[in-house]
Amino acid sequence: MSDIVANLNMVKGQIAAAEKEARRDKDSVTLVAVSKTFDAGEISPVLDAGQRVFGENRVQEAQGKWPQLRKTYSGIELHLIGPLQSNKSADAVALFDVIETVDREKIAAALAKEIRKQGKSPKLYVQVNTGLEPQKAGIEPKDAAAFVERCRSHHGLAIEGLMCIPPAEENPGPHFALLEKLAREAGVEKLSMGMSGDYETAIGFGATSVRVGSAIFGGRDYSPPA
Repeated sequence: MSDIVANLNMVKGQIAAAEKEARRDKDSVTLVAVSKTFDAGEISPVLDAGQRVFGENRVQEAQGKWPQLRKTYSGIELHLIGPLQSNKSADAVALFDVIETVDREKIAAALAKEIRKQGKSPKLYVQVNTGLEPQKAGIEPKDAAAFVERCRSHHGLAIEGLMCIPPAEENPGPHFALLEKLAREAGVEKLSMGMSGDYETAIGFGATSVRVGSAIFGGRDYSPPA
């Protein structure tokens, strides 16, 4: 068994233990295996092991590997978890089953237009910048509920969840608690929160999906090609 598959099984076991610890139903948390920067050859063993939900940061990168993988493997659910540019909205709607990074009016309008045009209905989450970090995408917490309502009433978008990425240097717990509170205020049920370093904590705060990459695939090489 490859290291990647062993890692996958370990993460699944830890998710199950965290569900039990939080007195939540078994399999109430979806594992989104974050495959950004990894190629089809590295992803295939995880697919062979039965994982079917994956996350990608960039539309263009995902276009380079997932259409071919979908010809080989059925039942794949692909999440966009990185920032979306409005000029990539058409491609995003065509490729992704879940778009977790609706974070501003321009994106909401572009997605609404493409959803109508393509007749597709990806699941949509609003990204919330819980740490108010200027370098990060996301709607401010104070505006989250109103933005969700505007997405629904003005753009006709069926927002079903919220997503956040807490500041790396802070305790993630208060950020997860805030997102759970905002979800109740906005009337949405899904919470995408928790990554490789804190997904067990996120489950304790009500995460319905966790985005785990390096704990499964290992460290990433971000250096440019030679």
